[in-house]
This record gives sequence, structure tokens and C-alpha cells, in this order.
Amino acid sequence: MRFNCSKILLSAILIVVSVLNTNAKTYLLSVGICDYSSFFTQVNNLLLPVKDANAIINLYSHNASVDYVALTDKKATRSNILRAMDKLYTLAGDNDRIVFFFSGHGFSGGICASDTILEYRDIRDALSKVKCKNKFLFVDACRSGSLRKNDNRKGVEHSGTKSILFLASRNNENSIERRDMTNGFFTEYLVKGLKGNADANRDRKITTKELYNFVSSRVAIQSNGLQHPVMWGNFNDSTIVIEW
Repeated sequence: MRFNCSKILLSAILIVVSVLNTNAKTYLLSVGICDYSSFFTQVNNLLLPVKDANAIINLYSHNASVDYVALTDKKATRSNILRAMDKLYTLAGDNDRIVFFFSGHGFSGGICASDTILEYRDIRDALSKVKCKNKFLFVDACRSGSLRKNDNRKGVEHSGTKSILFLASRNNENSIERRDMTNGFFTEYLVKGLKGNADANRDRKITTKELYNFVSSRVAIQSNGLQHPVMWGNFNDSTIVIEW
């Protein structure tokens, strides 16, 4: 019996690629801040960001290939956030994924850690050190759309990188929470979408287009047109955000 060596070799390569893909890891840093009283006396405390951060942890931690760090309230200082990014994300290999989630106060140009501001350029600089090719940022904060402005995405994107910046609101909008909800508007539908509700074609893979369409339409309705999530980065419509 004669064997087709080229077919055998191709099959072997496909098996190896499959194994490598299943071994890809996700490194998640999830930050949520409700209590700003120790530093930002001029701003109000929030109701839901800690729950938002925990909801993201609960979503991703069901996968054994996920390593995560959670920073909430007083632990979520500027230095702790940057230190956690440095320690956690540098563990990621080229084909792994890093995920940064933040829920709390924001302003045009950055977010508010529990003790001081953290500018988007600081986040950009931290991510520029990461060799990983798959970078995902989810920011549930007021005016988070300003991350798109003034080339703030540089450093997140570089050659060969797939980066997704999914931001809760336009640069002139607030990110809304409501007392009777479990999570803020953006996080509520982000979690539902990533759990599978955004999977329009039921292939157990959530693409950027599916996630954006699901989340943005529902947040716009829920907020009566006051909040519009935006997505930015180096990706195409079929880029996979998560798969089950």
C-alpha cells in the first residue's frame, strides 16, 4: 500500500496547530472601583464597578487556561494597576491573549484609579512592552471613547497584533449605571454577549462584529440613546474575541 506523504505531513501539522491553539492562555486583569472616598472627595462613589469586575472574572475563570488578577476599590491604586499589568502580561506568549477590564470613573484622557488618575498613555506604554499579539481592552467608564483620540491606541497596536479596544461610551458621554441593575449598562451586555448571546451564527465563537452589534444596540436602547459603545483597534469583523 502506498501512502501519500504530503497528506500525512499536512494532517500532522494541522494536529500540532490544533494542540497549540488549545494551549493558548488568557491573562486577565480586572479592575473595579466603587469607593473613591479616600482620595477623590470631589467625585461621587459608584454602585456597580466591583460587581462589574467580578462578573468578568467569573466569566473568564471557568476556563482552566486563564490566569487572572482582580483589583478592587482601595487595592486598585495607580501603582498597583501598572505593577499588575507588568507582572501578569509579561507572562503571555506571542499567541496568548491579554485582557484588561476596567470599571469606574473616567475622564477625557484616562481613568481614575482609587488614589489618582491613570492616563490612557500610561496604559498604552504598559501594553507596548507586551509581546503578545492578542490584546483586548474593555473600559466601562465615562468618556472612555477618548482612548481613540490623539493616537492613544499606539503601543496597543503594532505589526502582527490584533488589538480590540471596546469602550463603553463616546468621548463626550457618560457610562451609565442604575441602582436596580446588577452591572453597569455596558458590562451587563458585554458579559451577556461573551457568554454566547452575541453568537449570531451559533458557531460557539464570538467575533468582533457580533459582539459590537449585540452590545452597542442594547446599550443604546437601555440608555435611551444617551450612551453609545465604540470599538477600535487593529482587527477585522471576523476576529474572534472568545470561543466556547
